[in-house]
Amino acid sequence: MATEQTRAVPDAMAADDPIIQLREASVTYDHGESFVLDHVSLDIDRNEIVGIVGESGSGKSMLASAMLDAVPDPGLLEGQITYTPSDGPEVDVLELDQEELRSLRWEEVSMVFQGAMSSFNPTMNVGDHFRETIQAHDMDVDEGMTRARELLEDLYLEPDRVLDSYPHELSGGMQQRALIALSLVLEPELLVMDEPTAALDLLMQRSILMLLRDLQDKYDLTMVFITHDLPLVAALADRMAIMYAFRLAEVGETREVIEHAAHPYTRALLNSTPNLDAPLDEMRPIEGSSPAPINMPGGCAYHPRCPLATSECRSSNPPFEETASDHAAACYHIDDAIDQIPLNYEEMLDDDGGSQTDGDYV
Repeated sequence: MATEQTRAVPDAMAADDPIIQLREASVTYDHGESFVLDHVSLDIDRNEIVGIVGESGSGKSMLASAMLDAVPDPGLLEGQITYTPSDGPEVDVLELDQEELRSLRWEEVSMVFQGAMSSFNPTMNVGDHFRETIQAHDMDVDEGMTRARELLEDLYLEPDRVLDSYPHELSGGMQQRALIALSLVLEPELLVMDEPTAALDLLMQRSILMLLRDLQDKYDLTMVFITHDLPLVAALADRMAIMYAFRLAEVGETREVIEHAAHPYTRALLNSTPNLDAPLDEMRPIEGSSPAPINMPGGCAYHPRCPLATSECRSSNPPFEETASDHAAACYHIDDAIDQIPLNYEEMLDDDGGSQTDGDYV
């Protein structure tokens, strides 16, 4: 049985102007016996980009689905999820009916999935996808298509060519950019992206990241970017949340988490990731594997892989604690981790918070 991390959100994890708040959000299967999201509490601040990072199977995608109350059956979602639009009262997402949820998922909060081809109907051209979406939400088609063209241009696509094309006639990068434009055509305030660039080459990934930052600035968007690729999110996100075994391990501003990682898992993750500051022979893979939902260890889920684990770690799940560098980590040994698990690089970020040499770690 899972143990709750904490009911209160530390100051370093709280938002001044939250657009969405999760409190003790859990997703279970097998009549509550198997957790695939385990009492997660997190605020997303308006107009920020938050990166959710973790190994495959850590619960990142389930967290995204929980935000939209889109957990597939027979999963049971519990907890509290509150959405606050810029021009209206708070919305209790888990209390919405199906029609209200349909409206929320496109008009307020939109989601982009990995693999654009699976999101497009191959028998419809791209323009028909836009028109169908606009009509389904009772919006003016001419106004909507004008916005679609503007969005495609923002993403460096030729509107006429793309709208008249079938999905298979576009390259992978063009498909993914067209899908991002489609997700924004109804003017949502929050965009959730689940591994949106995983199937693309490195150059296209970086290109799309730059375009996403431009879109965020132009349209005052809030973004949640979910990925297993820590360097990728380091180049984009204002804040990052590290997930391990369906729980949050560490949350804070990107620069602070990277330069002053406090959780042993975060430090191990950084040391296992290629970067130009560290020689290849200094990279250290994380020994062992993350637990499955049906075989969760007691206490801190990371303790079987953690060199600092003690009996306290094995018996109880640590609450979040503020760190000296103004972020939060769920660990009993924050100071020991910083002292005893050295990072294999000196500095990844430049003084402006970007990547050190425009790509050393991206």
